[in-house]
Amino acid sequence: MDFGKNKIECSKLKQKKSKRKVKITFANHLATSQNRGLFSLRFPGASSLPGFQKIMSSQSANEDCLGWAARDPSGVLSPYKFSRRAVGDDDVHIKITYCGVCYADVVWTRNKHNDSKYPVVPGHEIAGIVEKVGSKVQGFSVGDRVGVGTYVNSCRNCEHCNDRLENFCGKGVYTFNGVDADGTVTKGGYSSYIVIHERYCFKIPKDYPLASAAPLLCAGISVYAPMMRHNMNEPGKSLGVIGLGGLGHMAVKFGKAFGLNVTVFSTSMSKKEEALNVLGADKFVVSSDQEQMKASANSVDFIVDTASGDHPFDAYLSLLKKFGVLVLVGFPSEVKFSPASLLLGAKTVSGSVTGGTKQIQEMINFCATKKIYPNIEVIPIQYANEALERLINRDVKHRFVIDIENTLKEE
Repeated sequence: MDFGKNKIECSKLKQKKSKRKVKITFANHLATSQNRGLFSLRFPGASSLPGFQKIMSSQSANEDCLGWAARDPSGVLSPYKFSRRAVGDDDVHIKITYCGVCYADVVWTRNKHNDSKYPVVPGHEIAGIVEKVGSKVQGFSVGDRVGVGTYVNSCRNCEHCNDRLENFCGKGVYTFNGVDADGTVTKGGYSSYIVIHERYCFKIPKDYPLASAAPLLCAGISVYAPMMRHNMNEPGKSLGVIGLGGLGHMAVKFGKAFGLNVTVFSTSMSKKEEALNVLGADKFVVSSDQEQMKASANSVDFIVDTASGDHPFDAYLSLLKKFGVLVLVGFPSEVKFSPASLLLGAKTVSGSVTGGTKQIQEMINFCATKKIYPNIEVIPIQYANEALERLINRDVKHRFVIDIENTLKEE
């Protein structure tokens, strides 16, 4: 889920002091680089929903969950303690070890949609370990390695839920800044633990690094789902990827795993070496170069468009072969193109955001089998404010992942 980066006014962050005098200590880290991904470490109305068990007395007496939260539209994060609900019969209690940083974290900590419910604890790319399970839980056991994505509830009765496409449910509940069945506001993965219904929890294979698993729960599924829906997994066909950030680099990795010929389109020549030599793309095109774009006309079967800045769609549609499909997974402020760009070639423009629970688990298993690892930059929680600023300024290659287990501490 990559929300629009256009027209963002950046203000210098000033760290606010916590009202509870919480001290945070840094854990020791080792910088590593391995074929599992590029790691670098840095230091400096909802109660009326049908089918839900209401747990109105769900909050425990003690505020025992540590987190970092934004208190107002400045978006500045600082330590915060709060309560999670008690573990219900169908619930899983997860100790969070890592949480990916997504642009959605910027959107709701800074109230970009004018619907933020402060204090906001962001984070919907969660990986961790099961510590407790409810009496009716069948799919998970204590000690399991698991993940949580962009939503934590749905009605479980509608057409979409019955098809395991819960992401389309009209009564779905976001992992943070949503309103859950018991009327509480959901709080995300910038925290020490989370309690959710087992349906929205995913198993992470034992040999797959938890830090790498976190970005799969949003960035990974955001491109995997539309690629599978539009048959972008047919070996020998050609894929174009617009943008090379958190979503774009995963589209390249999936494309190569599917046996596609992959071309990366970017406005920045600086991305060329990374695209070709690090990610293994077959071709790189500077999209601002009209000659290169003309030479690439009618050359690809599919395009995954991850760009959130405004860009000319007619130029990209001209790259598609007949019957080609462009899938939009970014959030530009507008989408404009000539009807002729579709009609002359019977082309299709589609959109997509996240995926259903069945497909998310399928994607995780596929990544483990094919050894597909997101390229990530692991950071301590104390770096979260700077990470969000860098995300706004596009000063990040792929995906930040917060080391929750080792850096979110209270003394």
